[in-house]
Amino acid sequence: MADTNRALYVISVAADLAGVHPQTLRIYERKGLLDPSRTGGGSRRYSDDDIERLQHIQELTCAGLNLQGVRRVLELEVEIERLRAELERTREEARSKLEQVRRHYSRELVPLQQATVPWRRRRA
Repeated sequence: MADTNRALYVISVAADLAGVHPQTLRIYERKGLLDPSRTGGGSRRYSDDDIERLQHIQELTCAGLNLQGVRRVLELEVEIERLRAELERTREEARSKLEQVRRHYSRELVPLQQATVPWRRRRA
């Protein structure tokens, strides 16, 4: 499986892959929308994840959002993913607890044998 977070691309290649000007990447970085890796010499390096994020930012700006709106959408998407993961953990805990309760009570249940009870007519 490929490491999509591995910084591979210089700024010009990343800009081409994302369909933007290199200056746009610098602006996105200044605005906190993007955080590329840096080489020892300070050059930016972009990963496949960075390229995907750039393309997502472009989609949002083309849809009419300004950069502040884009930042808010990105923050909300992260929060949604965090909440989904938390919900899944909670569901899994509930399933586990329910299974424990079922196992506990299935050991304690005693089968009921149906006894025949003679029927008697009530006297009026």
